[in-house]
Amino acid sequence: MSAPSRLAVPLLAALLFGVSPARAERVVVSLSENEIAIGSNYTGTRLALFGVVERDDRKPAPAATTDVVVTVRGPRESMTVRQKERVGPLWINRSQQKFVAVPTVLGVATSRPLSEIATPAVRRRLRLGLAEIVHAPEMTFEQTAEQDPFREALIRLKTKEGLWRQDMRGVVFVADGFFRAAVPIPATAPTGNYEVEVVILSGEKLVARRVASFEVVKKGFEERISYLSQDRSFLYAFLIGILSLGFGWVASVIFRRD
Repeated sequence: MSAPSRLAVPLLAALLFGVSPARAERVVVSLSENEIAIGSNYTGTRLALFGVVERDDRKPAPAATTDVVVTVRGPRESMTVRQKERVGPLWINRSQQKFVAVPTVLGVATSRPLSEIATPAVRRRLRLGLAEIVHAPEMTFEQTAEQDPFREALIRLKTKEGLWRQDMRGVVFVADGFFRAAVPIPATAPTGNYEVEVVILSGEKLVARRVASFEVVKKGFEERISYLSQDRSFLYAFLIGILSLGFGWVASVIFRRD
């Protein structure tokens, strides 16, 4: 069979049986701000995220068959979770587990509950949800069981601190193909680069993914103090010593007894 004939066979089958190539989708996202300035009066804020999902024919993807998962990850750090046990009248650390590259801030917002969006296997593969991210193998070098108490404790601790959160209705479709979400940045958020990952699914299948970013920085007096402590450590220590002596002298004058 010649090459043109071989190409004509699948094309003819597609025409006869109504088979068409799978539609691709693309997502465009935009953040209301690319930089968040932290000052002495900073108490937390929310970024607005807007997204547009289009098919390859430039038509908006229907909201009824489109799911969105937005994941915000802050700067990474290493953490050690310890388990205390009571020995007589004392509580001591008996076991521990070290985690690597833990997001200091972690937020997940979805268009509907994750259990309705995808199966547990799909959520684990795509890292969708707090539990799925924390239970990923790369979070720790140690081999652990599926129900790891240290990983569960990590989620509880970070959630209690207000640095991790999950909102199953945090993404809202304004119209077909157009959605918005609020990205909360807590008051205790550290400075650094933040990553915003937007995952689009349809029928449990990944159809598009986009990553945006923003930065949290210190401004004003806090920025100068941070600069001195990191780049001028000797001058910073000298000034702190002078200030301590000055405050001590003022306190001694105020509370001096006759």
